[in-house]
Amino acid sequence: MSEPSSVKQRNRAGSGAKSAVVEVAPSAMVTARAGGLFLSARRAATDRETSVGRILFALAGLIAAVLLLVVGARADFHLLPALAAVGALAGAFLLLSGDGAVRQASATGEVASDAERQCCETAKLLSTIHDALGDIALIRGMDGRIVQANAVFNRICGRADLRGLTCASLGLSFEPRPDPDRFIVRFATPAGLRLYDWHDVVIREPATGRLMRHSIARDVTEEAQAARRGEEARLRAEEASQAKSRLLATVTHEIRTPLSGILGMSHLLAQTQLSAEQRNYLADMQQSGHALVQLVEDLIDFSSLSAGRFQLHPSQQDLRLVIENVVEMLSHRAHEKGIEIGAVIEATVPARVAFDAARLRQVLFNVIGNAVKFTEAGGVLVTADFDEGRVRIRVDDSGPGMSADELARVFEEFEQAGDDAQRSKGTGLGLAISRRIMEAFGGSLTASSVTGEGSRFEIRFLVEGAEPVAQPRSGVLADAHVLLLAPDGPASTALASTIQTLGGQCYRAPTLSSARGVMAKVLAGRVPLTDIIVDHRHAAQFRELLSLEPALERQRLRRTCLISPEERTSHPVNRMGGYEAWLIRPLREKSLVEVLLGRLTGIEKRDGINDNSPVLRAEPPKAAAVSQDGRRVLLAEDDPVNALVLRKILERAGHTVDHVGDFAALDAVLQGKDAPGLIVTDFNMPGGDGLALLRRLRGGEAPGRWSRVPLVVLTSDTRSELHRLLIVAGADAVLTKPAEPERLLDEVARLLETGQP
Repeated sequence: MSEPSSVKQRNRAGSGAKSAVVEVAPSAMVTARAGGLFLSARRAATDRETSVGRILFALAGLIAAVLLLVVGARADFHLLPALAAVGALAGAFLLLSGDGAVRQASATGEVASDAERQCCETAKLLSTIHDALGDIALIRGMDGRIVQANAVFNRICGRADLRGLTCASLGLSFEPRPDPDRFIVRFATPAGLRLYDWHDVVIREPATGRLMRHSIARDVTEEAQAARRGEEARLRAEEASQAKSRLLATVTHEIRTPLSGILGMSHLLAQTQLSAEQRNYLADMQQSGHALVQLVEDLIDFSSLSAGRFQLHPSQQDLRLVIENVVEMLSHRAHEKGIEIGAVIEATVPARVAFDAARLRQVLFNVIGNAVKFTEAGGVLVTADFDEGRVRIRVDDSGPGMSADELARVFEEFEQAGDDAQRSKGTGLGLAISRRIMEAFGGSLTASSVTGEGSRFEIRFLVEGAEPVAQPRSGVLADAHVLLLAPDGPASTALASTIQTLGGQCYRAPTLSSARGVMAKVLAGRVPLTDIIVDHRHAAQFRELLSLEPALERQRLRRTCLISPEERTSHPVNRMGGYEAWLIRPLREKSLVEVLLGRLTGIEKRDGINDNSPVLRAEPPKAAAVSQDGRRVLLAEDDPVNALVLRKILERAGHTVDHVGDFAALDAVLQGKDAPGLIVTDFNMPGGDGLALLRRLRGGEAPGRWSRVPLVVLTSDTRSELHRLLIVAGADAVLTKPAEPERLLDEVARLLETGQP
């Protein structure tokens, strides 16, 4: 017989990882089947012989009865033939009915015998299969006593014959599973504790009608151990994640505290009398401080992105200024390596675009900084345009390019290319975070590269509510015709493209001969010219051009010198005579326009260098000093540097400030009779708990004592859920450290003026 389909299914789908299927030898199956057929054929032949004999005798009786009736009728002796005929008919009937009864009884006996034989053969076959698979096969009565067990069960229990015993007497423990009639059974073996997935099925025996419990069990010890190890690994991963979050929160808090002091002091320093050079140094220091803040934000962003808690805060911003600021911030790195960097923002880009400026700045800093890091010759060019509501920013470099394998992995976490020195300058998170930020923008960050020729990173994102340009930038320099004497590279490409996108004409002359060719057309009246911009690296060629073309001196052309920030010390402005204006690489569009339109004259020509530097925020207007009832601002800050910064910021804005250094002192002031007009407090200080103190303050305010005291909380924790919790507890404003002085003063002025959140 063939293997039952139910057995095949159990072998495939049974619990455990085993998948072996045992097949009975075809020759044995054929032999068994042939023997059964032979016995059945012999029985059928014997039965047929008996039935034929009975039928022949019955026919003979019928014929005799008919003859007797005919003879008796002719002899007029009716009774005796009639009785003989009736006897013959009865005998025939009995023979025929006896034959049917015999055949029926024989058939019934054979069916019962075949059913018992088939059950026995099936049980033996299943036992053989489960023995081969290493599974337990067991048959028990409803009283729990074992009727039949396979060799695997006997071997595990260490006995040759287990009939008549119960599982409880063998020391087996059954642990119910969620599914009915399913258990986990533990076996204590010399090799250790083994676990079996046990399944019971109750079946009625066809021959006897008794209910029997058939059990099948499979060894799942390895699977259980693997599941336990996986659960332990998951718990360890969760603990590590929680530890990482705690470490990240602690580190960011500890870093933000001194950062607040650095940026705060630089803000105070910017409000003092400084020379132009000092202001440039201060601007660079502030940019470095903000870059360090951005590094902390990267760590927090990576954690937030992994946890799905990342949020954007779009607002109307000038995209051109954002790009120029990042390019300028990275120009020092580029110039230290001897490469160039420049940016071109097409006139199609609207004046103001809705986007999250801080996040886009973070992406640009990562992408452009990466291009600078891997470029050793040539430079980096950044271009931006706008089409059908979508911004596109391209970053092209002349670096070594990437292989197909490197390009496939460039956006993966902790992946870094380059040599050991280049990999040591980063964590491999920048591009991975940047791509996920752009996806949050609803945009994309893609890369393409050709080995030996460089790479291109392309940023795309859709913006809404773009403000149209009030005065189209495309015509700002319509009257400018410029000869650019500069080496080929991203800097000269950016300068020439900017002039052209603003409506002007630029003739590039990377060599002296090309410059003479342009001047020949100018002198012949075929090409108009209004300005000459000379890169300081081509200053000698320009002097030679003047000596070769004396007529050039008679041309009324504005001369502008283009230098890098590092050249300011080696080529002081007052010693670089012969030029009417000065520009610094990388160019800001505003500075270029001011110079070419002739708005920078006299001393302003020298300030053209400073015009390229990051603009320090102007000192905000002083807020209303103290509320009309004379109440003061109470400042609670335990760090002395931050306390000094905050106190000076508030006092310079006209506020009177009292300072306490911990929660205990703050609580003591609040318990006094004189209430402060406003409280500015750090969230983490010694002497108590900030959230508990806030709740106690709001719960203890009474109408007869004083009105509600506005409260501003400063915290290094950027979690939005904490900020919401503080607002719900009664804080009127929550600012993240290092707090922007302007925003802090705006909040203080608003709350003091209204007295309400």
